[in-house]
Amino acid sequence: MNILFNDLPILEETKQAIESLGLVETTAIQHHAIPKMLEGQDLIGQAQTGTGKTFAFAIPILEQINANEKTVQALVICPTRELTLQVYKEFLKLIKFNKAVRITSIFGGESYNKQFKALAEHPHIVVATPGRTIDHLNRGTVDFSNLKILVMDEADEMLKMGFQDDLETLLKDTPNTRQTALFSATIPPFIRKVAQKYQKNPAIIQIETPTLTVTKTDQIYYMVKKSDRDQLLLRVLDYHDPNSAIIFCNTKVDVDGLSAFLQKHNYEADAIHGDLKQSQRDYVMGRFRAKRLKYLIATDVAARGLDISHVDMVINYEIPFEDEIYVHRIGRTGRAGKSGMSVSLVYPSLRGKLAMIENFIKMKITPKDIPTEEDIYKKSEERNYKKIKDVIIKNENNYDEIIERLHDDGFTDDSIIQALLSKITVEKKTYDQIESPAKKKGEDFKSKGRNDSRGGSRDRRDSSGEPRSNRSSGIYKNVVINLGKEDGLRPVQMLDYFKKYADLYPKNVGDIIVNQNDTEFQIHPAAIKRLDELNGKMYNGKKIKISMGRNK
Repeated sequence: MNILFNDLPILEETKQAIESLGLVETTAIQHHAIPKMLEGQDLIGQAQTGTGKTFAFAIPILEQINANEKTVQALVICPTRELTLQVYKEFLKLIKFNKAVRITSIFGGESYNKQFKALAEHPHIVVATPGRTIDHLNRGTVDFSNLKILVMDEADEMLKMGFQDDLETLLKDTPNTRQTALFSATIPPFIRKVAQKYQKNPAIIQIETPTLTVTKTDQIYYMVKKSDRDQLLLRVLDYHDPNSAIIFCNTKVDVDGLSAFLQKHNYEADAIHGDLKQSQRDYVMGRFRAKRLKYLIATDVAARGLDISHVDMVINYEIPFEDEIYVHRIGRTGRAGKSGMSVSLVYPSLRGKLAMIENFIKMKITPKDIPTEEDIYKKSEERNYKKIKDVIIKNENNYDEIIERLHDDGFTDDSIIQALLSKITVEKKTYDQIESPAKKKGEDFKSKGRNDSRGGSRDRRDSSGEPRSNRSSGIYKNVVINLGKEDGLRPVQMLDYFKKYADLYPKNVGDIIVNQNDTEFQIHPAAIKRLDELNGKMYNGKKIKISMGRNK
């Protein structure tokens, strides 16, 4: 059994606030982290979103605050504006009966004057994003010389967003006597380096989530060629017709491209990612929360801190590279006791990644056939029938007067019904042809022997989707990159990194061999110059070096 909040050696005002929230017992991360932090120990806490980790560091922070001192005594760094506001609001809940403690939030996209004023009022706790924090530090509008505790929340996400230098600056420019706590869903190499360099014998707490997936979430996947994902998505949306859905992409480029594609096909869709102005993000999120936007297309980072309970479906436009991220995504649906569905679009080279996710969540994700035009039409008819039936059962409105007038004009009940049904019946849509991928020997997915309602040919392709015959022609050049297994590199991650940072698409990459300390791969000569854009970039804290290998 976890510790009861009432049994913790914390302020009575904090206990009173927790009790007013109806909370009695700590969660696993709170049970292990709060006592360590109350003792002043540095800490690395690994726990998934939704496990109560905000209170795990917020409660101990409040114990260290001296309300009589007009100094910033605690700093909490978060990757996004949304998460910053969420953490800030959690603090406000805890100081409900302790008004002497002052807290402020700082993030990009908000007026500087407002933040100058808030900082001039000497808050005890600052919750902020990295970039804006460094900005205020450089301007001299914030002083961390009396900082007692520094918390980095979602540290792994901040690294993915390129905040490594900012995080190191904060670690260097705050008192080395401070207590440092890092909370993260994963513990990549950089976090371990931080621990060695900036923390003092940190306690490492890793929480295994007993139930990784929402039990009421129906998880399915469709196997599809990468080039056909957009067309399959149209079929999926028309077949399932969710009231609201979040469509996750791995890159901002995919988010923008998919948003434009869906809007072109008249779907109520819009995008949210870190490159948008804050006003744009607020506008999109406002529409989605108010149910005026049906489909929200987002990156994982942009979706952090969003608390929306009405999401019927989560769609993985591409399955994520990290198992934990998959769990985070599908946790967005099936909330508040409602059922939900998660749909993943999986192309052949990610079969292995899909198996790793299934192993991680300890359950099979159900394969489904690509819906045919006939499947979609029948499903639409079923939905229409149900809507009509529900209206008849509810019988909330009386149209006797209109019906009587129609009878007087000589129309029969049958002709009236036929006319009304013609107004709501969905027309049969046509879709571009989709070819089902060749079934891998021993693989268990249902589309064996079935392509599309209109058929289609198949060919053998490698991990990039390029026909194998093209890769044996000898025109590809051999290249070596100084990243390997020790750096956590896998072929799929490498291809995605190339696409994101060098606009280098997988079709230009041939065989990939990942070694312990480096990786050998082939590249089409026309794409070699794009590799120059990668030299010097950082990957998990390591500077990338690319060199030409020997042709074999």
